[in-house]
Amino acid sequence: MKSIERPSSDDYFMEIASVVAKRSTCLRNQVGALFVKNKRILTTGYNGAPSGLEHCDVVGCAREGVASGTRHELCRAVHAEQNAIIQAALHGISIEGATLYCTHQPCILCAKMMINARVIKVVYRQSYPDGTALDFLQQAGIVVERVKEKIL
Repeated sequence: MKSIERPSSDDYFMEIASVVAKRSTCLRNQVGALFVKNKRILTTGYNGAPSGLEHCDVVGCAREGVASGTRHELCRAVHAEQNAIIQAALHGISIEGATLYCTHQPCILCAKMMINARVIKVVYRQSYPDGTALDFLQQAGIVVERVKEKIL
């Protein structure tokens, strides 16, 4: 009988986060996120302008030339993690006890939201220049794990 090489759950969900990121309209970073509980996807989100507003790929990036991880208020996009949290709220889905799978490390704003939503784990691939976010997540007892990219 032929053996099938099956991806781990983390690899599987990170690959899905990468596919979700392809919907992003951000000119700087395409980010995808999903919340998972009991090996079931609860919600997904990608970074882009608020519903009904023009996206950065249409009007341009207001943060052009601004260092990554700074001046969040200039960005017209809602972060992928924030959009996944908003989708949970809109559809009455609790993300308490869930794991976030995200293509990028969360920023401090997203970290604070996940702490208050009682997320228990964050798995990400690409680092982000915001050590305070990692400190906050760890202080809150949230497991944080960075994974390497794998081609499935």
